[in-house]
Amino acid sequence: VEPLQAQDYDLLLKGGHVIDPKNDIDGPVDVAVKDGKIARVSADISAESSERVIDVTGLYVSPGFIDLHGHHFFGTTPDRYLSDSFTAVPADGFTFRAGVTTVVDVGGAGWRNFSRFKEQVIDRSQTRILSFINIVGDGMSGLPEQNINDMDPRMTALAAERYPEIVGIKIAHYEGPDWRTTIERLVEAGNLANIPVMVDFGRGRPSTEELFMELLRPGDIFTHAYHPGPHKEQVVGENGRVKPFVFAAQEKGIIFDVGHGGGSFVFSQAIPAIEQGLLPNTISTDIHIGSMNAGMKDMSNVMSKFLNMGLSIQDVILRSTWNPALAIKTPDLGNLSVGAEADIAVFSVREGNFGFVDSRRNKLEGNKKIESELTLLGGQIVWDLNGLSASVWNSQAE
Repeated sequence: VEPLQAQDYDLLLKGGHVIDPKNDIDGPVDVAVKDGKIARVSADISAESSERVIDVTGLYVSPGFIDLHGHHFFGTTPDRYLSDSFTAVPADGFTFRAGVTTVVDVGGAGWRNFSRFKEQVIDRSQTRILSFINIVGDGMSGLPEQNINDMDPRMTALAAERYPEIVGIKIAHYEGPDWRTTIERLVEAGNLANIPVMVDFGRGRPSTEELFMELLRPGDIFTHAYHPGPHKEQVVGENGRVKPFVFAAQEKGIIFDVGHGGGSFVFSQAIPAIEQGLLPNTISTDIHIGSMNAGMKDMSNVMSKFLNMGLSIQDVILRSTWNPALAIKTPDLGNLSVGAEADIAVFSVREGNFGFVDSRRNKLEGNKKIESELTLLGGQIVWDLNGLSASVWNSQAE
């Protein structure tokens, strides 16, 4: 009798269509996992080589989705906005079921309360939570977002240097006339910490052209790219054409992020922009209590909207995995390279009659919908919609 051989892999996803933009993989190959890492991506990996085999025939396999814009500083402090508040959402309740393995909380915490965010949320969550720290020291608590005196580039940069979870700096909702000063302080902090910044400007109505072409740097992020206005300048003008400086900004390296949210995405901006070639660099949800049960729903729903607006599945996956990983300078994420964390999304693209709703309750009818079947985080199954990884129940079993 031959001695038993230790199997090469812990888990094998067999028979799926892999889309891995970083590695230019787009076709039927298998994915093997060992010790929580990607061990091999190749055609026809032997089932006998793995301790566990999951048949994913007919499904897509990709890196776990990265949601670049969310609000997860959940807490119980009354009368706050998206910082330590009921308005933010616990990540684990909304990520894995949509294929998401990494989220970026944008602006919930500032340098004054980031340690609380880390202890209370980041360290207690399965989902990988990264952060764009707020330039306002008190974070996204509401009215204090207007306090220029609390926009401290040095203290913000020091926090970013202390905590590796901080991958960028954000400003949001500023409504005063001195908007240029706020952006200058934001970018100063970004320069000090050598990380990108994200801008969600408020009712101060800055000149978007000046913002893009004079103040922001290549690699900085403009979120809510398809916002309806009127309090923020739109990328598509009243004549139905994308403004020329917007294309110039994207060519410069400004990253256009979706940031759907409860009030920040409309088809009347997105569809003509896409038709004219202004595609988002990154797809994201802006998830919070006000968006998750409205038109936005979740990451897979937002991705499905772009699929039905003309982007290919490859385009959508690129903008939900590798592009956001590059945007936050984490090239170890968003790919299925051998040795990478085994963060994997397995999903179907259902065909049928579906309706998709924007932030103004306008409906787009579509025939394709992404549905997450199986999600792995560090090689562990954290979501299994239809029991792909489970054994069939046997009525005769004890």
